[in-house]
Amino acid sequence: MERAQEQIILIVDQDHDFLEWATKHLSAEGLKILRCDQADNAAKVVAKTKVDLLIADLQLQPFDGLELLARTRQASPETLVILTAAFPNTGQVIEATQQGAHDVLRKEALPFELRPVVESALQTAEDRRIAAPPESVGPAPDGRVKIIGVSRVLQDVFKIVGRVARSDAPVLVTGESGTGKELVAKAVHEYSPRRQKDFLAINCGAIPENLLESELFGHEKGAFTGAIAKRAGRFEQADGGTLFLDEIGEMPLSVQVKLLRVLQDGTFSRVGSNETQTADARIVAATNRNLAEEVAAGRFREDLYYRLNVVEVRLPPLRERPEDIPPLAEYFLQRITRKNGMAQVRLSAEAIQLLQSHRWPGNVRELENTIARACALASSTVLLASDIPLAAAPDQSGGIRRAVDALISAMPASAGGAWVLREIASRLIELHQGDLKNAALALGITTAELKKWHSGNS
Repeated sequence: MERAQEQIILIVDQDHDFLEWATKHLSAEGLKILRCDQADNAAKVVAKTKVDLLIADLQLQPFDGLELLARTRQASPETLVILTAAFPNTGQVIEATQQGAHDVLRKEALPFELRPVVESALQTAEDRRIAAPPESVGPAPDGRVKIIGVSRVLQDVFKIVGRVARSDAPVLVTGESGTGKELVAKAVHEYSPRRQKDFLAINCGAIPENLLESELFGHEKGAFTGAIAKRAGRFEQADGGTLFLDEIGEMPLSVQVKLLRVLQDGTFSRVGSNETQTADARIVAATNRNLAEEVAAGRFREDLYYRLNVVEVRLPPLRERPEDIPPLAEYFLQRITRKNGMAQVRLSAEAIQLLQSHRWPGNVRELENTIARACALASSTVLLASDIPLAAAPDQSGGIRRAVDALISAMPASAGGAWVLREIASRLIELHQGDLKNAALALGITTAELKKWHSGNS
């Protein structure tokens, strides 16, 4: 990168070896590198010197990197800030992004990521040199949502949440079932100016079509059988707050039309009323479907899709971020044992390797359930690989179980049902090389039930 004039980087870290490494790693022509090991000294440098880029660790003294970021933004709004940490958590990444950090990097990734990120930041600083300085961003709120993960892809999700939370733009959270889409929706709300108002959630796929409209928009007394009193809908209840529409891809077309009207002009009518109501609710929707494909198939309105998909947050499946599995498993272990008053349980290295090798079709939800089962059956305070009850993938166990159920239901009462079950059990035990536990998991039954099937005593 050619520099029109000398640019200045200030690196702040208590680790002097890191300061030495970073200085040598980033050294380049036209670049001046300053170093500090204390946050208060760094703040003084920023106040007196035109620093183009500040690189600061989150763990500093006498105040942390977030506080240094806030002071830097106040004293020198044009200075770009990159924060580093060993394991930045959800709140730190979101809050740093909201306060205007250019990026948040994990320290173990710095040998690969620091130079390209710094080059990009310095180019941005050069481009902004003649532009008006950005507005200062106020301090972020204390968030209550805890999304566990250290992977780069999840850190990127936190950064998007930090940026979009400040606006009222509709957000579409996409991802497979069990990835934590509602947690992201809550984070958008809790880091937004609407955090003092309600966050309400509704599962569009769990409510019958004839009741979903009433749930969303309310109804008048006598509007339909069972409507014994006037009732406010979720839009009215979420006025000033956030309404989370889960499984939006399951919403019937008839209700989609009315939702589109609310998104367009903020107005709606209760079921059984011609009176127009207004509500100021921020919409966050989620789906595990590909809505673009649903639009092409005619099952989802194209205009509604573009209204909802102003900002998309894609949650990657757990199999794409195996480095998140150990901290997630540890978090679930602590929460489960604390809740049940159990002795603290830990995972062996082999157990962690097993967890990381599994594909997790049910994602984080499946991992939590697996850890809960392991804790319930634990015979010691150390969980071994053999103590982890991994379930077979749904496309295997679910298909086998459905086939067995269909076969049993189709048999007449006089048929030799015990013989059929014995044959099924024998074939599966053979398929799993004599492993009764895995054969039972494939069927979705217990090992004891499988033994009964195999013996013909079911």
